[in-house]
Amino acid sequence: MTLFDPGSEDAPTERTTSEQAFLQALLDAEAGLARAQSALGLAPASAGRVVTDAAVAERFDARDLARRARGGGNPVIPLVADLTAAVAEEHAPYAEYVHRGATSQDILDSALMLVAARTLDVVLDELAGMEGVLARTAREHRDTVMPGRTLTQHAVPTTFGLKVAGWRSLVLDARDRLRGVRAALPVQLGGAAGTLAAFGAYGAADPLELVAAYAGELGLAEPELPWHVLRTPVADLAGALAFAAGAFGKIAADVLVLSRTEIGELAEGAGGGSSAMPHKANPVRATLVAAAARRAPALAATLYGCVAAEDERPAGAWHAEWGALRELLRVVGGAGRDAAAMVGGLVVRADVMCAHLSLTGGAIVSERLSVELGGVLGRGPAKEVLGAAARRAREEGRPLADALAADPALASADGGVNVSELTDPSRYTGVAGALVDRALGRR
Repeated sequence: MTLFDPGSEDAPTERTTSEQAFLQALLDAEAGLARAQSALGLAPASAGRVVTDAAVAERFDARDLARRARGGGNPVIPLVADLTAAVAEEHAPYAEYVHRGATSQDILDSALMLVAARTLDVVLDELAGMEGVLARTAREHRDTVMPGRTLTQHAVPTTFGLKVAGWRSLVLDARDRLRGVRAALPVQLGGAAGTLAAFGAYGAADPLELVAAYAGELGLAEPELPWHVLRTPVADLAGALAFAAGAFGKIAADVLVLSRTEIGELAEGAGGGSSAMPHKANPVRATLVAAAARRAPALAATLYGCVAAEDERPAGAWHAEWGALRELLRVVGGAGRDAAAMVGGLVVRADVMCAHLSLTGGAIVSERLSVELGGVLGRGPAKEVLGAAARRAREEGRPLADALAADPALASADGGVNVSELTDPSRYTGVAGALVDRALGRR
């Protein structure tokens, strides 16, 4: 239970990142090593099966293991003792094949990669669902005109479809990064100092074959080198997770702004309540996603800081990764769940978007007017005419189109000027529709 982290509570990834999930991953790493050694004739054929049968998280006390981990600085040391005892109860001669030749970091790093792989599989499913929803929304609102905003102010018209196509693009960027990282998550096996010497001492003619067999047993990639102090896999994972959180956060930021009472262009389909104000329907999903987007970079920074690890196995740098990586996986997993729910239930108020286009009295298309009037009157005179009309419109509280239509310089211009057409925001969205179409072609 995480009382102060509602964003990760009950998310599908809560199951893959729980204490029990980590314990099982540690046991899976130990069992996979025993099976790999059995497969290569480095242990009796049935030893791997016996170790695997004993390696069930429910048989072990995670809290007790955590307390005893203080003695050696990591939980693998007490776990090996308990797993060895459990195997001895089943078949005493096979107890010596538990953890044979490995070091604690081999098991813990491999377990971290298992937890990451199982969590990323869930997050990637969430991303797939989000992509489909966003594609449909972008297609539906391809030509829904709304104010484009820069530096908090109305700029020029855009379309909601283009905004959503951008959200989808970020989701696909996150997906591609996470897919690449997921495929590359490596097993760890190097022994005490990354030379695999102990496995040779135990009879392996080619210890590299054992690394390949171990990777196959755990469903992880085979590394080129032991990576005890070569933390590229963790750093790449941190970067991809932090980017995913940021991608979700961008969508949430837009939803939060556009669902403000005074804007109201969007709303969450199922808003949350307030403890004091019964009238409120807060954008809770967007709020939780925004919180995750702010937490993820600091967690990733901790993991990047651990890349500078000394010697062949480090003191402190490796240890600092465990909690940070688990928390980052939890945060991003929860954000993926909430982001999917947010976009899936989004209420789009196209009529409000349309109404807001007139808030500046037509000034939202001043960029177009500058270009078009410059072609008729000349750049300098056009600037003067447009500036004077904008002032009159503000002072008199009337649309810019009316003020321009009354300007004698425009009335006498050769060929005339269709002010009504020039000030229609729906006629100044550039190639927004074509951009949406192109973005939706990405798979």
